[in-house]
Amino acid sequence: MGTLKQITLYIALFSFISPSSAFSLNNCTISTPLKDIQPKVLCYKMGFFRIPSIPGNTHILDISFNAFTQIQIGDFNHLSNLQDLNISHNKISQIQEGAFDSLSNLYSLNLASNRLQAISRGMLHGLTNLLVLRLDNNYIKDIEETAFSTLHNLKVLNLTKNQLHYVEKIKPVLASPHLEELYIGSNHLNAFKSYEMSTNPLALKILDFSNNPFATFQLTDNIFQFLNHLDLSYCGQNGTMTWNVTEKTFFASVKSLYFMDVHMSVQNAANVLQSFQNLLNKIRLNGNAELNRTDLLLNACSPVLQVLRLKTNKIKHLNEHMFDLCSNLTEIDLGDNEISNIPPGMFRGFTQLKTLRLQINKFTRITNFFQNLFTLEFIDLSRNSIKTLNCDVFANLTQLKMLYLYSNKISIIESCSFKDLKSLEVLRLGTNNLLRIGDAFRNGPQSLLELQLSFNKLSKIEKYTFRNMSQLKYLHLQDNQISEIESYAFGGLKNLSSLFLSSNKISAKTLTKHQDVFSGMPNLENLGLDANIILFTDDQLKFPPFKDLKHLTVLSLHSQRRGIGQIPSNLLQGLSSLEMFYVGNTNLAHLNPDTFKFSPQLWFLDLSKNALSEDHSIPAELFHPISRLTKLLISRTQLRSLNFLLNANLSRLSTLKATGNEIDLINKTLIQSLPRLEVLDLQKNTFTCDCDNEFFIDWAKNSNSTQVVYLNKYMCSYPSSLRGMSLSAFNTESCTLNIDFICFLCSSIVVFLTLLSSFVWHFLRFQVVYAYYLFLAFLYDNKKKQSGSTFQYDAFISYNAQDEPWVMEELIPKLEGEQSWRLCLHHRDFEPGRPIIDNIVDGIYSSRKTICLITKNYLKSNWCSSEVQVASFRLFDEQKDVLILVFLEDIPTHQLSPYHRMRKLVKKRTYLRWPKPGEDTKIFWQKLKLALEAKEGHKSDLLIP
Repeated sequence: MGTLKQITLYIALFSFISPSSAFSLNNCTISTPLKDIQPKVLCYKMGFFRIPSIPGNTHILDISFNAFTQIQIGDFNHLSNLQDLNISHNKISQIQEGAFDSLSNLYSLNLASNRLQAISRGMLHGLTNLLVLRLDNNYIKDIEETAFSTLHNLKVLNLTKNQLHYVEKIKPVLASPHLEELYIGSNHLNAFKSYEMSTNPLALKILDFSNNPFATFQLTDNIFQFLNHLDLSYCGQNGTMTWNVTEKTFFASVKSLYFMDVHMSVQNAANVLQSFQNLLNKIRLNGNAELNRTDLLLNACSPVLQVLRLKTNKIKHLNEHMFDLCSNLTEIDLGDNEISNIPPGMFRGFTQLKTLRLQINKFTRITNFFQNLFTLEFIDLSRNSIKTLNCDVFANLTQLKMLYLYSNKISIIESCSFKDLKSLEVLRLGTNNLLRIGDAFRNGPQSLLELQLSFNKLSKIEKYTFRNMSQLKYLHLQDNQISEIESYAFGGLKNLSSLFLSSNKISAKTLTKHQDVFSGMPNLENLGLDANIILFTDDQLKFPPFKDLKHLTVLSLHSQRRGIGQIPSNLLQGLSSLEMFYVGNTNLAHLNPDTFKFSPQLWFLDLSKNALSEDHSIPAELFHPISRLTKLLISRTQLRSLNFLLNANLSRLSTLKATGNEIDLINKTLIQSLPRLEVLDLQKNTFTCDCDNEFFIDWAKNSNSTQVVYLNKYMCSYPSSLRGMSLSAFNTESCTLNIDFICFLCSSIVVFLTLLSSFVWHFLRFQVVYAYYLFLAFLYDNKKKQSGSTFQYDAFISYNAQDEPWVMEELIPKLEGEQSWRLCLHHRDFEPGRPIIDNIVDGIYSSRKTICLITKNYLKSNWCSSEVQVASFRLFDEQKDVLILVFLEDIPTHQLSPYHRMRKLVKKRTYLRWPKPGEDTKIFWQKLKLALEAKEGHKSDLLIP
């Protein structure tokens, strides 16, 4: 196994896990050192049916647990730098020959758990530098003869759980001259005959034959000259197997043998063990409950054997002399048996034993059977039923470094129990029935580095409980019932670096009742207080509990069972070195702006699973003292926006995780306020798919400095018509305004309107003017109708100023003097200073009738034309007989042609003509009187004289 571990370590050197800023992928994540030019890309469990688009300089690619059915030529053409490729747990049944031609730099290829049935000649072509190849758990039945001929550097090959059935089918893999590890277990091999595999020495160092139903095992040639590990576990069938190794020297190099739960008789098992000439250093005989253990040991034990494992053999009784032939053992594993006692002299003569495993047995007490094991460094007595520890039970174990006593029934520890363990470094007493510690550690062990007391029933930590353990670095007290901690309870632990008190009954009162609860630990770096019942109600504490922890770098307060209430402004007082703070899942509703003023070194903050929905729950000022913050976790906090980050001055923030919130918009200003952001995770938010998110969508797709994790999983929540659509699928092009096109369109419209206006004014200016007057008349008409006003005049007189003498001498005396009509005249009734057109419109609509006195001068007057136009609009609009035409001189029809409005009126209406000199004027005045007296809505019967 050593070679595989070395190769795995070699590959792992390239993949320290931290976010990368090299690329932004839709459905994959990048996990490599920052700014790495050879990223590690993780695309597992994505439901892919085809190889996704991957950055060309990818170093490690994991696309396992997808739905690929085949690998085609071209799938990896752009990945020439790839060194580690994992395509396991797919549905691949076909790999085209030449599909891996471009992967000449690949070191490791994992094709395990697919549906391959054969390895063809060109399937692995091009993998000239491949070191590790996994093909386990497929359906491989055949391997072509030259399939491995190009794999000159292959060292590790795993073909476990296939359907090869015959050893000769494995022979093609030996074309790889440097193959050192071969795993061919669970292939239904009924027989092994070495000549079917090879007759020449092989380079194999590790060979796994496990889980094959061998009926025959025959080795006739010395082909395993370099083999040092052989696995024959679970081999044989029905208790029979012919074992034929013609020369005992054929396995002379084997130092490690796995011979667990074999399906063969005692004699066959003995024959197997005898083939190794008592040269084994390590042997596993686990699970051989049906065989006679003594006989096996007689054949397995030798002076050179160092490691013996006898787990799960249902051993109940141990014989004093059963290990006499194994007296040079350094490790013995008797775990998971039924042993309740060990004879006192059983290990007499063991001068090199360092590790003794007795876990999962039936011990209820420990006697002095360790007294002669002076070299012991590790004892595992976990998961038994031990109730008490006597004072002399570990006497003389001066070299013991690790003692496991967890998962027993120990309720009391005497102060003398560990007094002789001068070298003990790790003591695990978790999952027992300890109610109190008392003086258990009054006498040390002083060299202890790690003490585990978790999962007991401790309720109180008394003053100076651990004072004689000055070297202790790790103290585990989680999952007890601790509710009281006295002052200086941890006094004397000057080297303690980690204290775990999670899942107890520690309250705010426990921490603040005394002012020296955590005193005496000047070098504490990690303090776990999560999952307790700490609830603060005060804004400020009288006794800040952490004031003496100057070197604390990690503080965990998350998951308080009753919620934390609030974080007092001086809770972190004294924590000047704090770097990581966990306060998630505490039902926290708001944060005081001064919370972190005592912790300027903070770079990691977890606020997830809180109730921070209010706008000012997280003030921007909160982050001003912690400008070094690089990672912020605020997932599932009911946030509606991230605007609190705008003025937070987090110029170093590289990772922001805000999943499961109600964020609908990410604007450009927010992104620009986080210049070093490398990883952004906003999954399961309520995004709005509209142009307000245009910048974020384009930036997330194209940014080469920030990785937006699983962008394709961001779904639209608004508008309802787009709900459920991928945010990345929203078409942002519809939001883009083409300024050049808009300028062209506007300028074209201006030119067109200018030309149109010029054309209209040149050719249709009279119509435009007329339309304007009609519009004014229309407005006035509506105004009059709404006001319901009565007429002020009987007639409006429209005439030219040159015809004013006739009006003054003839018309006014006759109509106003004799007839008593009220007339509206320009010079008399128009309002001074008011626009003329307004006076005209007001005069016409204030009169029952309009009398137009038509002469040649009248036709030439613009104002008279306006009066006619307004009067004619009133005529057409009201459909009433309101217009009277009076010709004061003869005007031929052809002279009316230029005045189309007048010509149309003359054609459609009857009119009056002033008699010529010498003619009687009585008839004219009579007809004019009849016209004025005619009711509105009835035409007067005017006759043309």
